[in-house]
Amino acid sequence: MGNIRPSFIKIRAIALVEQHREKFTDDFDHNKIVVSQLTDVNSKKLRNWIAGYVTRYLQRRVD
Repeated sequence: MGNIRPSFIKIRAIALVEQHREKFTDDFDHNKIVVSQLTDVNSKKLRNWIAGYVTRYLQRRVD
């Protein structure tokens, strides 16, 4: 069973991917850096939540 993330995390992560698709990869550590550059998130937990969802979203997404 996986984690259930709040909708505000999903909405923010998907919006970032749609706007800046070329900057994200399926590597969590790289995505953490990119999320901190692109957003004004102050908390480490929130940044990691968004980066984690971006990573999972890109791994599942088929283009």
